[in-house]
Amino acid sequence: MKHERIAIVGAPLDLGQGRRGVDMGPSAVRVAGLGDRLRSLGYRVHDRGNIPVAQAEALANPGPSEARFLNEIAKACLDLANLVDESLAHRELPVVLGGDHSIAAGTVSGVSNFYRRQNKKIGLLWIDAHADMNTPGTSPSGNVHGMPLACCAGVGPEALVNLFGYAPKVDPRNIVLVGIRDVDQLERDHVRGIGVRAFTMRDLDERGMRSVMDEAMAIASDGTAGFHLSLDMDFVDPEHAPGVGTPVRGGATYREAHLAMELICDSGRMLSMETVEVNPVLDHLNRTAELAVELILSALGKKIL
Repeated sequence: MKHERIAIVGAPLDLGQGRRGVDMGPSAVRVAGLGDRLRSLGYRVHDRGNIPVAQAEALANPGPSEARFLNEIAKACLDLANLVDESLAHRELPVVLGGDHSIAAGTVSGVSNFYRRQNKKIGLLWIDAHADMNTPGTSPSGNVHGMPLACCAGVGPEALVNLFGYAPKVDPRNIVLVGIRDVDQLERDHVRGIGVRAFTMRDLDERGMRSVMDEAMAIASDGTAGFHLSLDMDFVDPEHAPGVGTPVRGGATYREAHLAMELICDSGRMLSMETVEVNPVLDHLNRTAELAVELILSALGKKIL
């Protein structure tokens, strides 16, 4: 990879979804040995700790029902965006640990803002069982973790869309979804109409991981400095990643997930990454966190030989 230094950033936010426990995800991934295993690959690792986040129990009012805890999530995302931007300025590759997927609005904003100052664009590779392109007007639950990709593309609640005062953070033509298999009815219009490219699990079944990933990375890299990787652990089939809040059967196999990460590493185009939705409360013996560490390592250069 281009960077010799890595910044680990924890974002223990669980306000974006209805099932508790994902706030412990960063700790679970650290306990699974992420820092030491990255050092074994030759990286210098700077663990920047966790951003501060509000706790649901301490909040008297969750806010609007169509976007619950929006103000608190926006504050956490701004803090995260600034820390990611600072890490890049110190020539560190950010590895962000979630938390629910709403944190991606912060991570992507930080990466986008850093490269925007250099008059460069970024691409976005969103690997997930879900499209995460709801808005407050289409979300059936009001959970913000189903909205962050729409926010990155410039659609959604202003508090997240306009972090740093501009939108979109990523040109939709450079946004690619891989592995989606559970899309809400009203959300489909956003996926089809905003201009992102979506590869469903059927595409992976028919074409194979290599073909899909090659095209996805080409789209995310077209005219950009490189791409941010947002990896939701529910992309992987629940057989291998049971500890996620919204599991969906029929996901990627263990080896398919590793191949996707290995191909990303081979491309040399990844600027930053995050791994989200690890929920130790729902896990078995920290299996999902351990798999998250393995996938991060594959994305950052671990080889079989």
